Amino acid sequence: MITIDEFLALSERFPVIDVRAPLEFEQGHIPGAINIPLFDNHEREVVGTKYKQVNKESAMYAGLEFAGKKLVMLAKEGEREAGRNKTLLVHCWRGGMRSRSMVWLFETMGLTCHLLEGGYKSYRRHVKEVVASPLNLFVIGGRTGSGKTAILHQLNLRGEQVIDLEGLAHHKGSAFGALGESEQPTTEQFENNLCQKILELDPRKITWIEDESRNIGKCVIPGEFYSRMRESDLVFLDISRELRAEYLVVDYARYEPEALKDCVIKIGKRLGGDRTREALESIDTGDFHTTAMITLHYYDKAYMFSLEKNHERYQIVSSEDVDPVVNAELLLRHEKERRL
Repeated sequence: MITIDEFLALSERFPVIDVRAPLEFEQGHIPGAINIPLFDNHEREVVGTKYKQVNKESAMYAGLEFAGKKLVMLAKEGEREAGRNKTLLVHCWRGGMRSRSMVWLFETMGLTCHLLEGGYKSYRRHVKEVVASPLNLFVIGGRTGSGKTAILHQLNLRGEQVIDLEGLAHHKGSAFGALGESEQPTTEQFENNLCQKILELDPRKITWIEDESRNIGKCVIPGEFYSRMRESDLVFLDISRELRAEYLVVDYARYEPEALKDCVIKIGKRLGGDRTREALESIDTGDFHTTAMITLHYYDKAYMFSLEKNHERYQIVSSEDVDPVVNAELLLRHEKERRL
């Protein structure tokens, strides 16, 4: 058995094989891991029930009966994933019977296996420690339509360290946030992906990050990490509503009108009946600029309330442009002057 630190170091060279059931894997897994389940979801439930309600021996016999029928298939999957290096990193939930059984099978086929001590459970403890570790964050604030995510991407192109929480969450963080995005990960998987990103960073350098609410769609930012965001320096990019509306039109007008209307309806109570009807009618007529201006009226108030509540100190940088290239350079100059 090897520790989680040794396991993750080796994962840069060898494939990680998660032998838990598919439902466990979908709930959360080590980024990049491959699921070769010893039991499917039903089989795992049967074995677990026998273990709790009958005894360990009964559960083991049930497990052997299920596994015995697919040993050849499992062995071939392991060989295929091991490739030329013929080495696998294996884990289950706690480093118990499932992973030990699969290691036995793979090693019988001539493969070298490294078993994770404590299994996925030890990895999750590691994730909690990493997301709570010190990090030099610099937060980009700004009302909806300021292009904050696009600015992050531009900073990344310039060699800056960034964490794109919305990219990790597959959501843009508003009622319109799911448009054009793939299915969101679970919060557990979001944490795992965030951990992997943090491990790639140099904690001594500045890491740029976008100001967010605690929830990004259905993903929840870990408490310790969110507290650090709130305590970090924030620069508020002040851009006129007119420019931001133009930016949103370019970004969102490409989506189907019915999808946009569904998003407006989600915030209908906050917009009020008259504004909601006006926003829906403007979508029907293709007047997306009016739609943007109406929704921004609500989002601007909500963002400023959140900003004042969650950040005791911040600096304002005004911009007369919504181009993320221009504003990335503007923020870099501001950060440089701040350090002088």
